[in-house]
Amino acid sequence: MEYRIIDFAEHGDDTGSLVAIEALKDVPFAIKRVYYIYGTTAHAVRGRHAHKTLEQVIFCPVGSCEFTLDDGGERKTIRLQHPNQGLYLRSNIWREFTNFSPDCVVMVLASEQYDEADYIRDYAEFMRLIAGADKIGKRG
Repeated sequence: MEYRIIDFAEHGDDTGSLVAIEALKDVPFAIKRVYYIYGTTAHAVRGRHAHKTLEQVIFCPVGSCEFTLDDGGERKTIRLQHPNQGLYLRSNIWREFTNFSPDCVVMVLASEQYDEADYIRDYAEFMRLIAGADKIGKRG
């Protein structure tokens, strides 16, 4: 499965901490879109989609939540709970996130601007696309 945890450099002293995130240095792509999610109830399920080409780095600058990742062959749950760690996701990974802490803010850095055509919102369709990509050797 094409994902990894990125540890962002953290700088701090007795006055507080600072994390700077730079495109093509800390993030392996040029950032074309930034958005954040907040005010989510603890047991809500967000996401429930995959992307055909989009790459993302996702992190919680405040609070925590869990991401369940699925590449059609493996499922894995990752807890984001450190403001200096990001989850890098390539395309063709189904993602759902839940178990939000009351103060959770999820920030997303995306490789492309919003394009509805890049979303795969039906899990059965996702599985069909993954099965087809495996047959021709072209996974995410």
